[in-house]
Amino acid sequence: MSSPKLKFPVHIPFVEQLGFELISAGGGESALSVDLTEAHLNSWAVAHGGVVMTLLDVAMAIAARSPPKPGDGYGPGVVTIEMKTSFMRPGEGRLRGLGKLLHRTATMAFCEGSVMDDAGRLCAHATGTFKFMRAVPGRDRAIKRLQSKGDETQPL
Repeated sequence: MSSPKLKFPVHIPFVEQLGFELISAGGGESALSVDLTEAHLNSWAVAHGGVVMTLLDVAMAIAARSPPKPGDGYGPGVVTIEMKTSFMRPGEGRLRGLGKLLHRTATMAFCEGSVMDDAGRLCAHATGTFKFMRAVPGRDRAIKRLQSKGDETQPL
């Protein structure tokens, strides 16, 4: 029996295109999954490293923003400042990305993430540093806010 599908806290077209599913988020942890298709594969017919790294990045970012207690809202948006990834084995089938918040300050979050295959084996591990942001500068110095579903923006 599969878990009910949760909505991602923000609208990220790239993540939606990859077919990631949010399984859980809260208390500084997150879980996501993706069923690999041919579009996710490299020339060895296993998960492309970019797909695996994106799964790690998103899992850690959601863990960084996750509500500390049930009922609390998500924190401000985050941008990845630094990420270090180690690949242990090729990813095949259904992959699960797990994110964990290790430490948080007023402006930064330090996280780790793992990608497991459908047999529960570790495929990749990462650590990442994220900066909390309410908006980012865009073209011609215009302010770009975080997008929620339906192309609405979240308030500053």
